[in-house]
Amino acid sequence: MEENYVYEERTGLQLVRMAIEMTCPAGVLPSEEAVNALYGPLPVHEGEALAKAIIETVERLSRCQNDATPRR
Repeated sequence: MEENYVYEERTGLQLVRMAIEMTCPAGVLPSEEAVNALYGPLPVHEGEALAKAIIETVERLSRCQNDATPRR
């Protein structure tokens, strides 16, 4: 049962990774190999990298939006 849980967990993380890679700016998410080297091989480490990529994307978008806002 534990093996199925980990498999399903990794499958879900792969779907999130694909969505981030398709929509977020290049460079916010390290490759899977880099995640393993930087954070570790467990699904929680992939989740941490995905979360950081989402946060970085939001910060970049916020900066772009603030830069585009006309000053009074």
